[in-house]
Amino acid sequence: MTSISLEHIADELGLALTQYETVALTRYVALLHRWNGSFNLTSVRSVDAMGIRHLADCLAVVPPLRRVFPSGRGRMLDAGSGGGLPGVVLAICDSGWDVTCVDAVAKKVAFVRQAAGELGLTHVHALHGRVEALELPRFDLITSRAFASLSDFVTLTRHLLSDRGVWLAMKGKRPDDELLALPEDIDVFHVEPLQVPALDEERCLVWMRIKSTGKP
Repeated sequence: MTSISLEHIADELGLALTQYETVALTRYVALLHRWNGSFNLTSVRSVDAMGIRHLADCLAVVPPLRRVFPSGRGRMLDAGSGGGLPGVVLAICDSGWDVTCVDAVAKKVAFVRQAAGELGLTHVHALHGRVEALELPRFDLITSRAFASLSDFVTLTRHLLSDRGVWLAMKGKRPDDELLALPEDIDVFHVEPLQVPALDEERCLVWMRIKSTGKP
């Protein structure tokens, strides 16, 4: 993926990437492509396709994330992170986040560790294991992309969400059946359509939190 095509994607999304971010994102896609040849991290094979289906898809989350979290900092858990999508991409664009990427597949965790090391992302951590079994300090934001149904996502991770924390699920078309199946104490406060540059497919973000009990 060339920096020119990345700049086009950023322009379409209204993102002003720094030189560091442009270089880091380009290197990340190159690393993913190189590792994928040996370790089969993703079914997407070409660099150009990775640039659209993975990188642009995750970059589209940056503006909404900055709107909901204007401080641009906090603790983020990326559940079922795979090769670091969206966790590593978000960490590159907003370095105020301390990002923990979790996956049950060891080779994917190894890749995230390697990528974080090569890119100097000291605020990115990779853990091997099942997210429901983790015992960690709680997170302000828990993300997922192609991880599980909404109900399973919140059920498996709610012990890791802070009192005022938020879930962010990346989905394709609006998942109406999954929304109806959510536990009653989950507040879906926004379902946000996304337009990913150069990708003619439906995308949306589902923002969720635990309903307030009204108690102080």
